Amino acid sequence: MTPTEKRLRLRAILQGNATIPPATVFDALSARVAEASGYTCGILSGSVSAAIALGSPDLALQTLTEFAHQVRAVTRACDLSVFVDADQGYGNALNVMHTVEELEHAGLAGLAIEDLVMPARFGSQGKPENISTAEMLGKLKAALTARRDPSLVIVARTAALRVEPLQQVVARMRAYAASGVDGIFLSGMKTLEQLDAVRAAVTIPIVCGSTPGIQRADLAARGVRFHLQGHAVLAACAKAMFDTYAHLAAGNGPDGLQPILATLETMARVLRLADHEHWEKAYLN
Repeated sequence: MTPTEKRLRLRAILQGNATIPPATVFDALSARVAEASGYTCGILSGSVSAAIALGSPDLALQTLTEFAHQVRAVTRACDLSVFVDADQGYGNALNVMHTVEELEHAGLAGLAIEDLVMPARFGSQGKPENISTAEMLGKLKAALTARRDPSLVIVARTAALRVEPLQQVVARMRAYAASGVDGIFLSGMKTLEQLDAVRAAVTIPIVCGSTPGIQRADLAARGVRFHLQGHAVLAACAKAMFDTYAHLAAGNGPDGLQPILATLETMARVLRLADHEHWEKAYLN
């Protein structure tokens, strides 16, 4: 699929009636496995990206160049519609324009720009702090201006539910929606009452993060079209590596690992071995 086709598929999901959970992806292999598992959409979050690329927590240490390289490795390996967390756009509104240009060129289907102050100020002790609504609107308008392919999805993300009164959050969402973005991303949502208040203020599609205790059917009824479910895949990969390294370091052979290993056939499928063998026969003398 072309990048535009992937973007149009994401737009169709946002305009549909179902709530879709994207697969957590972070490199070419994870993207191929997700696609082979039946997913059509993937997400590369800031926290997962930092963990994979830097081995660090999500502290805004990664550069745009590093992130765009990672996005490109994912998008060129699969036909997933990939949505990414572009943090605060890596700076001010002009940086946001550069971010959109770089990530669009990397082939993603959509991205979210967040209204957090990043990196966190000294002494914030992990409590999120939001930029002003006016500054965020400047970033969103800059992002929309920088977009070259009109099918690219641009979403406004907020963490304001964690630190601001609901009425103030709703005012933010109304302003963000009026900027012309394609969706609102609610981070830190705890209750359906919060979602109902936002839904009453905006008509554009809603994306939300993990929502423990809230059923997907309730989200779908309120216009949530993209629903993140945390990033269990990353934790599962780390656990599998710990267990495998420990098994081998203890002097055991690989034979005892067979129940937890992908078969040769599975690896051949996700690595597209048959395609490479065909190309070797067709093009190598």
